[in-house]
Amino acid sequence: MSNDKAHQSDVKKAAENTDPSQLNDNLKSENTDKAQNLSDDEQTPFIEDDLRTDK
Repeated sequence: MSNDKAHQSDVKKAAENTDPSQLNDNLKSENTDKAQNLSDDEQTPFIEDDLRTDK
């Protein structure tokens, strides 16, 4: 249960620290039509390439 309380606290902090102008930009339809490209630092291989069976 303590994990739930910690999670609720994190969610509450995030909600209290939101920037309304940033929310408005994020909700524009042009931002939701396509996936964002990730930088090299953001891309994470969850499965090693030599273990993949879909390639």
